[in-house]
Amino acid sequence: MASPQDRQDPYSLLEQCLSADRPALRRDLRRLPARPRSLADLPEALRLRIADSAARLIARANGLPKPDFPPDLPVNQRKDEIAEAIRKHQVVIVCGETGSGKTTQLPKICLALGRGVAGLIGHTQPRRIAARATASRIAQELKSELGSTVGYKIRFTDRIGPQSYIKLMTDGILLAETQGDPLLSAYDTLIIDEAHERSLNIDFLLGYLRQLLAKRPDMKLIVTSATLDAERFARHFGNGDTPAPVIEVSGRLFPIEMRYRPVERDEPKPVRPGEPPPRQDNRGPDRDLYDALVDAVDEAHRSGPGDVLVFLPGEREIREAAEALRKAHHAAGTEILPLFARQSAQDQARVFAPSKGRRVVLATNVAETSLTVPGIRYVVDTGLARLKRYSHRNKVEQLQIEKIAQSAARQRAGRCGRVSDGVCFRLYDEDDFNKRPAHTDPEILRSSLAGVILRMKSLKLGEVADFPFIDAPLPRMVADGYQLLAELGAVEELEGAAVMNLTPVGRELAKLPLDPKIGRMILAARDRGSLAEVLVIAAALSTQDVRERPPERQAAADQAHARFRGTEHEQKSEFLWFWNLWKAWEEVQRHETSSKQKAWCKTHFLSWLRLREWRDVYNQLHTLCAEHGWKENDQPASYEAIHKALLTGLMGHVGCKIEDASGPAAGSYLGARGIKFWPHPGSAIAKKAGKWIMGAELVDTSRLFARCLARIEPEWLEEVGEHLLKRQVSEPHWSKASGAVRAWERGTLYGLTVYPRRGVSYREIDPALCRELFIREGLVQGEIAEGPARGMAFLAHNRRLVAEIERLEHKSRRPDVLVDEELIYAFYDAKLPPEVLDLASFEAWRKRTEKAEPKALQLTRDQLMRHDAEGITTDRFPSSLEVLGQKLKLTYLHAPGESDDGVTLTVPLAMLNQVPANRCEWLVPGLLEEKVMALLKTVPQKHRHRLQPMAESAGAFMARFDGGDFDTDEPLIKMLQRFVEERVSLKLPMESFRPENLNPHCFMNFRVQDEHGRIIGQSRNLAELRAKYRDQVAARFQSARIVPAAETPAPKKGPAPEGRQSTPAAAAPASDKALAGFTGWTFGALPELLEVKVAGRDIVGFPALHDDGSSVSLRPYDTPEEAARVHRGGLARLFALELSAQVKAIEKLPGIRDLALQFINYGSEAELKAQLVTATLERCCLLEPLPGDADSFARRCQEAKPRITLVAQELMRLTGQLISEHATMSKRVAGLKTFPDVVADINAQVARLMPKNFLVALPYERIAQIPRYLKGVTVRIDKLRTSPARDAQLMAEWKALAQPFEREWLAKAKAGVTDPQLEDFRWMLEELRVGLFAQELKTPMPVSVKRLQKIWDSRPR
Repeated sequence: MASPQDRQDPYSLLEQCLSADRPALRRDLRRLPARPRSLADLPEALRLRIADSAARLIARANGLPKPDFPPDLPVNQRKDEIAEAIRKHQVVIVCGETGSGKTTQLPKICLALGRGVAGLIGHTQPRRIAARATASRIAQELKSELGSTVGYKIRFTDRIGPQSYIKLMTDGILLAETQGDPLLSAYDTLIIDEAHERSLNIDFLLGYLRQLLAKRPDMKLIVTSATLDAERFARHFGNGDTPAPVIEVSGRLFPIEMRYRPVERDEPKPVRPGEPPPRQDNRGPDRDLYDALVDAVDEAHRSGPGDVLVFLPGEREIREAAEALRKAHHAAGTEILPLFARQSAQDQARVFAPSKGRRVVLATNVAETSLTVPGIRYVVDTGLARLKRYSHRNKVEQLQIEKIAQSAARQRAGRCGRVSDGVCFRLYDEDDFNKRPAHTDPEILRSSLAGVILRMKSLKLGEVADFPFIDAPLPRMVADGYQLLAELGAVEELEGAAVMNLTPVGRELAKLPLDPKIGRMILAARDRGSLAEVLVIAAALSTQDVRERPPERQAAADQAHARFRGTEHEQKSEFLWFWNLWKAWEEVQRHETSSKQKAWCKTHFLSWLRLREWRDVYNQLHTLCAEHGWKENDQPASYEAIHKALLTGLMGHVGCKIEDASGPAAGSYLGARGIKFWPHPGSAIAKKAGKWIMGAELVDTSRLFARCLARIEPEWLEEVGEHLLKRQVSEPHWSKASGAVRAWERGTLYGLTVYPRRGVSYREIDPALCRELFIREGLVQGEIAEGPARGMAFLAHNRRLVAEIERLEHKSRRPDVLVDEELIYAFYDAKLPPEVLDLASFEAWRKRTEKAEPKALQLTRDQLMRHDAEGITTDRFPSSLEVLGQKLKLTYLHAPGESDDGVTLTVPLAMLNQVPANRCEWLVPGLLEEKVMALLKTVPQKHRHRLQPMAESAGAFMARFDGGDFDTDEPLIKMLQRFVEERVSLKLPMESFRPENLNPHCFMNFRVQDEHGRIIGQSRNLAELRAKYRDQVAARFQSARIVPAAETPAPKKGPAPEGRQSTPAAAAPASDKALAGFTGWTFGALPELLEVKVAGRDIVGFPALHDDGSSVSLRPYDTPEEAARVHRGGLARLFALELSAQVKAIEKLPGIRDLALQFINYGSEAELKAQLVTATLERCCLLEPLPGDADSFARRCQEAKPRITLVAQELMRLTGQLISEHATMSKRVAGLKTFPDVVADINAQVARLMPKNFLVALPYERIAQIPRYLKGVTVRIDKLRTSPARDAQLMAEWKALAQPFEREWLAKAKAGVTDPQLEDFRWMLEELRVGLFAQELKTPMPVSVKRLQKIWDSRPR
């Protein structure tokens, strides 16, 4: 017969089971085919499970401990009220002062209510040390072993048994359990203690529990704290308009006195009644925090017995404070103990153990809440704490010391007054306290929300914006969290979706109870075969640095740490330092005892406790990987594999060095999103980090520093951060090499340029533009690579046609012959199908098309020409200009404004002086008519109107030009002057034409080319080019090789020339020795021209005898003028050699020594003799016509012999006269100090008349007139004193003529040009001086200013 229990509804029986079993049992019941009405309807296995769970529930109820409640604790005085509230309400908020006992008594009240039977009483604490200490205290009060009735679970430690009723844990542990147990079914009661801290975990838990309570009506929630904003929590957990009940527990065991002792003490404060006198302060107003701390501890010791609890921001400050206290001689009778979260349990136990002596406990804010350090009577509150704030702008965590809020200050004060009346010393003033915020900002408002978002996504809790946080995070904080997850590749925005969803990587990350960055590194290491190394490094990044660096032994510590840097390759990364240390530490652990391990750590300045914690973290990570079936790599991973895995979690911590940074910014790196950071000064690779680095963290202290650095390659960023890379494509262009349209792609990662310029295909981006550019630049402009172009017969055909028509355009200077490129583009566009986008697709189509129609893509001449280009013939536009038998290339270009616009003559450097300047003025027949018309338009109006219409006049000139009426060796303007005078019957001065008004293309452009084909100069001014390259041309001709042009008899004296042949074509080059060393005319007749080889080119040279001193040689020159000048000197030398006896006689003429004494101002006796010989031979032998062969030379020698002595004596007489006249004149000039202008003019005149070599520098006819010119100077001086005004007027008239002459003389001398007409005009100016200043001396011809001006104006130019 079935029992009544068997007939019960199975669903109702679940209430009698353990809460941990209920979700699974309910799920199995729902899976049954039909709803069961009783236990009898259940499968046997399921029925047994329900029975087993119910039995265990009964067993737990029977074993429920019976707590007792100390009546002296304030919370127990309201125990019944609290218990009633818990019984009636699902959520109760207990608000009480520190020391009221709520942390230990509330779990016991729940036990008394029967809670903890169906599930555990979960009791959260914000810190591990608080959870462990609170569990010990409750277990002690329940008189049980820790781990049985009361257990705790913190990171890496689980002391919970099956018989446990109360479970102490950190809020992070409870939050982690929500992943495996979303309903938190293991608990029937939860106590969230110290909720005022508002850590990220607490805020997330409170929001999560608010949603969970509706699904778990059996659960009770108690939220408690000493300084809680009760109203806000009551509203958060309220039901509609009804807030959750709030119970306030007031009162403390003992009162607390507040004493404000600010650090800055400018003057002593008055002593309060009953207060002991303060310690003498000799530090002055500039004392620091540690001075104030020492004073406060001193004051506490003077105030009475009891231990002191000092709150400091961090571990470094604890060490410094301990040192300050020891130096202040507190160490002798006082025990100084540190207390912080990362201490080992053994060290923390020392703080909580009873002590007989006086103690000073130096603690971080870990001692603010839940901890009761025994014996504390005094608290020293520095008012500071180290808070972590996340910068959403810089994406970095800033760990900075900040002032604590009022609630935290009250919590600190509440740590005393537990054993007797307490005293709290606040190292700041009361006004400062009152100005501080009431509560510390919730961590959710100052943290990255990436982990929260990831967990919410995995738990399907919806969006962060919709989650019931007490203080909802700002939208930018939520966006930042999503941004970090996107950086890790954990979320993606699907097209058309309003929210971001988890990626496969994100789903895997959500299963790992780790920081998302660390989890991402491990996933990447698994895929890249570097899991063994990255697990070690990730564990190191998750714990505090194991290195110790005591201030007094920093150098020794750095040296010890350097042993683990590894090989030179490994020294590029500080991450590998952890791996090398790990391997060394494993060896020590494997072979050494515990004491030796500690000694090893001390030797290497490593924290043994932190090494243990590092191993604990590693073991947890290793276990996690084993649970997922991930195997570690057997072979050592490469540097690249390890750092690519690490990079996946640190994409926002990369930086590129700012190369040109100087001053304060020197050594800085540009990081993600525009931030600037520096390698940490303590980094081993700070000064050799390289261009690209990544850091484990960015910390903002005095400046933004990157810690734990490694050198990376930018290519890794492209691979690892492919999902983050932003690609910007710009400048699409046709690429001749690739035969397709390419573009430049720039890749950036968070604003960092990963690669600045990379060629990419543009085909997929804009096919239409690719097709257009292919046709325009590839086919129309012919930009096809040489290889593919060889197979395109149509392209060569079309190019050839276009080039021919372009040449016609340049010659005719008409840009309208060739059709516009748009028409050619339209031709190809119509032919090509739309799918042709590049060369490859074009070739495939072309080969198919040309099989059927070979000329499908060939253009015709008619298609390319707009009209026929009439008159563009070879005669009118020749391709070359013949100069001395050489054809020089002519090229045409129509490009107004360009340097080579018009017609260009390419001239070899050696022939530069042989180009006929006059002939080049005539350009080519096709361009001459335009130039003639332009010149005609520049003539004066009275001539110009008679030439109208200009086109007819220019046509008439061209008709006569075509008829051969003009000599093209004459200047064009001279012929045009004659033509105009005949046509208009009026005289036209040559200067009436204004060639400077013509366009540049109306003048021949000369392009000078060296022997290697290089263009070395270009100008339209031939004289300028000749002056510029005069020395180079001369050098070419000096090294020229003469090729005999006709048969020449061998010389009678000296070595015979080699290779003389009958014709130049067959002639072998003559040697240099064959044409030099002549001391007589032994080389046959002098030819008019010579064929010479200059730099391998056959050109024409002009022969001349060159004076070699003791002999003469036959040499070629590039112009007949230069050849004639050199030839006279060489011929004079040959006469001197032939008439050597007569020359010696000249040197021994009587009176020559006396004359030499007078000549001393002009030169030595030897110089006088040399000049006499040269001048004599000039008068006797170098008469026109000059001898051209041996016979005429011999005749000239015979004719000169009897005259030489007479002429030499005449020259001696003339020289003496000149010197005497010059001396007389010089004495007269010396007395004209009052007329400096006249003196300067006379000295300039005499310097030109009598240079030091006047005997050879001037012709004899001119020398003979110099005495008269010097007498004229003397006459001028005589007249000057009587009429200085007349002299000045005459000098001004003379200078008006002389100045333009001197300018032209200097210009032609600079260009190396000799003008006989200018030479004649020079002596006319000397005659004009005689005519103006000494008319009585007479002149050979009539001269006047007016007559000479007319001669000057009418000279040919």
